[in-house]
Amino acid sequence: MNDLPLSSALDEETARAELYGLLAALFYAPPTPALLAQLRVAPTDAPSAGAYLEQPWQALVAAARATDDAAIHDEFDQLFGGVGKPAVSVYGSEYLSGFLNEKPLAALRADLDRLGLARDPGMPETEDHLACLCEVMRYLIAGDDVEVANLARQQAFFARHLQPWVERLCDAVAAQPRARFYSALAGFTRAFMAVEAQGFDLLD
Repeated sequence: MNDLPLSSALDEETARAELYGLLAALFYAPPTPALLAQLRVAPTDAPSAGAYLEQPWQALVAAARATDDAAIHDEFDQLFGGVGKPAVSVYGSEYLSGFLNEKPLAALRADLDRLGLARDPGMPETEDHLACLCEVMRYLIAGDDVEVANLARQQAFFARHLQPWVERLCDAVAAQPRARFYSALAGFTRAFMAVEAQGFDLLD
């Protein structure tokens, strides 16, 4: 996943795409020193216009500032890595069906095919990894092909492949006593997804 620059002067759509990219980077792998350096100096008034995200964003930036790179790396490994079943799963199929590689993943692959998207063969994770889904949302917001990258596609993809389970993932992270930085990330993710859901509801 590519690290994305953080900026305080963004239009709303660019800000949404950037935040999805940030979530993808943070949930995919231990964050790079460059990304953490950007996060630690990020403006804390709000990640984008709107007071609802201000407090969870401040908590995330504060957690990044209070935790060194090595500790964040270790926390990632303790929560999402290791041998065998991780403490917290980041795969949608497991939340939706109780198992990996089940019907939700097949449905996701069919939808991605309709969008003209496919998994990078060099990536070991399946497409229902939260980071992969966030990257798809970023593309649907910021992509150049308006037949694919539009609000209707965003709403449908979010409602089917993120909204039904992402809050449970945030709950699972927050329940881990060892989670510090990632507990703050879970809090911000929960708030951001709630804003997204509310925005899509207004389209109906």
